[in-house]
Amino acid sequence: MYCVKKGMAILFGSILLSIGINLFLAPYEILDGGIIGLSLILHYLFNLKIGLMAIILSIPIFILAWFKYKHYFFNSIHGLLVSSVIIDMLKPLRYLLDIKAIYAAIIGGAFVGLGIGLMLKFDTSTGGTDLLAQFISDKTEWNVGIIILMIDSIIVLIGGLLISANTLWLSIVAITSVGIATSAVAKRKHKKTFM
Repeated sequence: MYCVKKGMAILFGSILLSIGINLFLAPYEILDGGIIGLSLILHYLFNLKIGLMAIILSIPIFILAWFKYKHYFFNSIHGLLVSSVIIDMLKPLRYLLDIKAIYAAIIGGAFVGLGIGLMLKFDTSTGGTDLLAQFISDKTEWNVGIIILMIDSIIVLIGGLLISANTLWLSIVAITSVGIATSAVAKRKHKKTFM
């Protein structure tokens, strides 16, 4: 039964994520962090498919996961593939809405965060730079949350420099919205572990 719930979480989480990207972020050249953010930069600059780029950019990270974090690999590969396909399938949504860019950043970030949070609640994700941050944390003992924030900040800064200052500002708003929505949905009771 848990596998069915997990599969539904991946499907619905991917749909929410894809709506956030296609209906709200992409039409206004707004970025998210991580692999999705890099994929959006490549889309804005070269008109490449966002989902396909997410898969291609994730290959080195998933190779690392295969050798170092097999549990992470198996829990994230489905989320990556399903969300990437749905992102590219829902591309027609980009032409349906016309709202102020700041609202698009807030609402789009919330949709992305809801999708990510739903997947995280069932111990799955879209993979990406979270694993890279975990690997760096293991090697350096830095806080993994700080590393994720640093990676996302670098991606958004690069995107802002390559695309526009407006992209930078709106992306900061979107990432804040993603973080709030993800935290709200992914809350779990802490399990006690015994050694």
